Amino acid sequence: VQLQASGGGLVQAGGSLRLSCAASGRTFSDYAMGWFRQAPGKDREFVAAITWSGGSTNYYADSVKGRFTISRHNTKNTVSLQMNSLKPEDTAVYYCAADRVSNWNPAYYSGMDYWGKGTLVTVSS
Repeated sequence: VQLQASGGGLVQAGGSLRLSCAASGRTFSDYAMGWFRQAPGKDREFVAAITWSGGSTNYYADSVKGRFTISRHNTKNTVSLQMNSLKPEDTAVYYCAADRVSNWNPAYYSGMDYWGKGTLVTVSS
């Protein structure tokens, strides 16, 4: 699976950005898709994930719940992350990821099988 993320940029606190990830190479609908981020000097952390096993299930990190929304479009092989009410602490490189475990759950898994190159999101105060 090849993943290409886009949509990062500079935004003021309180603003919005929409990240997109295009996937190719395998049957997109078989995979769980997710977004992770890594801020300078910090470890990579989970942001959001969406599965596709008998229906769609969304997972969010507590830090973004209520502000970020993940969605997928299986016919277009894309997954998006709508980020609203952005905060300076959301500044990070955001990575799109995919996993062969279709019912992936952040309570049981810490990473994913495939990763795209990151896209930088900078939120100014």
